Amino acid sequence: MNNLKYLKLLAKEFPTIEQAANKIISLTSLSVLPKGTEYFLSDLHGQYDSFNRIIKSASGNTRIKIDLEFKDKLSESRKNQLANLIYDPKTIINITKENDEYTETWIRDTIFYLIRIAKRVASKYSRQKVRNQTPFYYRDLIDEMLNIQYESLNKKEYFNQLLDSIIKIEVSEDFIITLCELIQDLNIDWLHIVGDIFDRGKRPDIIMDTLIAKKDVDIQYGNHDVTWIGAYLGSYVNACNVVRNAISYNNFQSLEDGYGINLRLLSTLADESYYNDPCERFKVRILDDNKHSETDLLHAARMHKAISIIQFKLENQLFKRNPEFEQLDRLYLERIDFKNGIYKDANSKPHALLDIKFPTIDPENPLELTPSEQEVIECISKSFRTSHRLKEHMDFLFSYGSVYKIANSNLLFHGCIPMNKDGSFEEFTYQSNTYSGKSLMDFFEGIINSAKNMDDNDPDRQTALDFFWYMWCGPKSPMFGKSKISTFENFFITDKDVRKEVSNPYFSLSKIEKYADKIFEEFNMNPETSHIINGHVPVKSINGEKPVSANGKTYVIDGGISEAYQKKTGIAGYTLTFNSHHLAIAKHKNFKVMESVHGAYTPEVTITEEFPKRMLIKDTDEGEEILELIEDLESLIEAYRSGTIQQNSN
Repeated sequence: MNNLKYLKLLAKEFPTIEQAANKIISLTSLSVLPKGTEYFLSDLHGQYDSFNRIIKSASGNTRIKIDLEFKDKLSESRKNQLANLIYDPKTIINITKENDEYTETWIRDTIFYLIRIAKRVASKYSRQKVRNQTPFYYRDLIDEMLNIQYESLNKKEYFNQLLDSIIKIEVSEDFIITLCELIQDLNIDWLHIVGDIFDRGKRPDIIMDTLIAKKDVDIQYGNHDVTWIGAYLGSYVNACNVVRNAISYNNFQSLEDGYGINLRLLSTLADESYYNDPCERFKVRILDDNKHSETDLLHAARMHKAISIIQFKLENQLFKRNPEFEQLDRLYLERIDFKNGIYKDANSKPHALLDIKFPTIDPENPLELTPSEQEVIECISKSFRTSHRLKEHMDFLFSYGSVYKIANSNLLFHGCIPMNKDGSFEEFTYQSNTYSGKSLMDFFEGIINSAKNMDDNDPDRQTALDFFWYMWCGPKSPMFGKSKISTFENFFITDKDVRKEVSNPYFSLSKIEKYADKIFEEFNMNPETSHIINGHVPVKSINGEKPVSANGKTYVIDGGISEAYQKKTGIAGYTLTFNSHHLAIAKHKNFKVMESVHGAYTPEVTITEEFPKRMLIKDTDEGEEILELIEDLESLIEAYRSGTIQQNSN
């Protein structure tokens, strides 16, 4: 589009010199405000309680702001109550009512305190942005209250009259809730989720609801996310993988309560085919989060084995129909001597199987599903494809997700950029085309974007669905980054060498500055000002590992929000924050600790990089867009004044 055509389109939105000039003034003023605070989290793994507390408390920042605002003017218990009110207003209001404390005095004081906190939080934003973030039905009222100068006697009376009206018309509860949610929203200007929302924890659906409500969010796909996407789009092997993963953590809630996945036929198959099998190798994990599950543990183990065997058959079928995946050496079912219970590894070394009960496997055709198994996977897959709640969440994931993202000089991706030991980018060849580095990331982005729109009859659909399995655990998948996933070996083989999953060299090289710089150059980023932000690999803080390396250029922020990893990490997750002053890492305790201190909780925060001067909006990606629009509007005004384009004041 040439410049004149573009200016004529712009003139429809700004039809006069006055309107264009007014917009320039507004944008110029906006550009010198401080940048908003960005929050980065990864590897949520369905741990909705911890995630929601971190988000609603702005990673403990709300409690800090309360201290800054009120200092010693409020008691610690009142400040704690105020913090808890902001985090969970409905619950705290109900408790206050039950204790007969929901009085006019409490209401007036609370609204006054909340307005002060909201005013502090909103101070870095334009008035228009705060108005836009406020629900329309209270927009004018909250805008007025936030901008009243209390020092004036007349304004104090005016403010008190507003409070009187709120109480008189009996909307105080709704108004307090709205203020709390506004504070939550303003505290986090933008939220980056660096992969793995799903699996392990019991309610990823609640996390997705929170993200949808937030809106100012982006997501970088993790391998646990793409296997769910594959299951939703109709991949049988990914559907098996999702169900197996959930059952292995005794986590039926995420499937049945979260998304209505029908496991009835799987339950029947487990009863009928494995009724006399103790399934010792398939016992489910018991965590605090799932120890009260209503499912019988032996039955859960049998369901676990039943779905695992189906998955193993489907995986081996996938290896055969996709030779370009280079997984033919993973045809493990064809290397089993079922009669003698012996498995031969890739080097033909024999290993005794730890479990030799395979009632649904035909030794002559081990990859073939039985009719009952076929019925089970068809039923499960249909549940994934027809779940309305899952569709809503997947549509959101497609709209806000990507394989990687560059935002304000930060390169975000979940796992790795596959590399060789010498630091070169590892190559993946498919259909005679070779991809590496950025082009490999773009290739998988293209696979996801094309697959989501494919018709069921598309001849390329099965291959596209198979790629979601490859992204889950393929050796050159940027979401995975290991030589293999040893699910089968972990169940059946003792030898640790056979089980071993070799990590891609990226995970060690990215901690070295020159290789981080090489990655920045691959993505046309400035090595002097850029950062890599990853998740995927839990940082074992308990062993002295650090989340920051490569001279402050590489961040790995998987600190174990998922309960399943907290014994390994020694903490319960990291939050990386990027505000106008600095980058900082917050180290969290688990949800029980957060709850036990009754609003007093703040994480351990370490500033990792301070900026030489305060970062303004004009210094960000948004600022570049603002500058471009200002230049375009200036050109439009010139066109109006020269008569090239006519003003329209009607």
